[in-house]
Amino acid sequence: MEASLPLPELTPDETAHAARVLAHLVAGLQAAGGRWPFAAFMAEALYAPGLGYYAAGARKFGPAGDFITAPEVSPLFGDCLARQVAEVFGNLRAASGPPLTLVEYGAGSGTLAVQLLQRLAELGELPDAYAIVEVSAELRERQAEAVARLPPALAARVCWWPGHAAAPWRGVLLANEVLDALPVERLRIGGEGLEQRFVVASAAGLALDWQPAASALQAWFAEVGKELPLPLSLSLPVGTEFEACLAAGPWVQDALAQLTAGVALYIDYGLPRAQLYSPTRPRGTFSAFCRHRQHEDALWHPGLQDLTAWVDFTGVAEAGLAAGACVAGFTTQAQFLVNAGLDAAYAARLAGLEAGEPVEAGAATRALRLAALAQGAQRLLMPQEMGERFKVLSFTKGYDEPLVGFARRDLTATL
Repeated sequence: MEASLPLPELTPDETAHAARVLAHLVAGLQAAGGRWPFAAFMAEALYAPGLGYYAAGARKFGPAGDFITAPEVSPLFGDCLARQVAEVFGNLRAASGPPLTLVEYGAGSGTLAVQLLQRLAELGELPDAYAIVEVSAELRERQAEAVARLPPALAARVCWWPGHAAAPWRGVLLANEVLDALPVERLRIGGEGLEQRFVVASAAGLALDWQPAASALQAWFAEVGKELPLPLSLSLPVGTEFEACLAAGPWVQDALAQLTAGVALYIDYGLPRAQLYSPTRPRGTFSAFCRHRQHEDALWHPGLQDLTAWVDFTGVAEAGLAAGACVAGFTTQAQFLVNAGLDAAYAARLAGLEAGEPVEAGAATRALRLAALAQGAQRLLMPQEMGERFKVLSFTKGYDEPLVGFARRDLTATL
């Protein structure tokens, strides 16, 4: 992720795809009267069937894609998550109820699903089913390919749900880097009051415009301000930009609705509300990503770049409480991983590398693999990387046991 690098040149196939996406967006804008709230544009740019960033076929995850997520950074992430999941399954297994299910939203390349199933098998705490909820048909295919490489007894446990659970279930819900991809409205403190971003039709195709905010956003603005030391209109100077994800609350509530006994874990970059909406972020947190370049131009070839914003974890906590869940813990990713046994996982991975490295591989290859393990751990933990920017929020429903991942440095009081 290098903001200073120039944006990449497009291949002929990418240029053709970008033209198709732009034509789709312009047609949608014309049908909507010539303007879209930013969240409507973002939804189309990311999820339009066959065209949107997450619905088309370009590689997104890993070094060859646009960004890298924790499971691709290091298998240590999956090792630690597996320990937390195994703890919950162990406590739930003795009780009667529906089969134990591990539900993963937005499973990406399938890397985390593979890691978790392998590690849970070693721990003797496999779920009865591993359900993946994925909106992208192309990513479902990649996930299926990854799962097919597992031993048949593990691969047979994996299924794909078309959406949120349709019947009561128990187990663990995982959503790693999902909330940040929900469409957001972009807002600004204007001289005459709250303003919102619109995408409008222009001679060039698309343009951005500021206009007075809709009544629903005005109501949101007034409501969130009640819970802060000062109303947003007083604490943020004129010109300050920020985001509102009105979709997050309903999405979280729907995801939790049918969970009868278990734990939900939401992992993402974000902050409690009082820290997120701050004069220290005058341009907000919206970003676009393409081939590990981070920039702010939402209109740069829509459909070929990820669009994202930091998560308001206070809002997520409020939604979970409204769904009848209890907030069971909130901490940084680094602290969660340490609490969940990162040291032991690192030692086990290190011993496995040292014991399993063929002699003919040579000292150079061995050194590279050992260095990759150490570098992966650093990236997961370091504050300037993923360790502090990413947070872990947990909910429980029908589950009263403490969670090992939040044993130390629980930051729930900051929500």
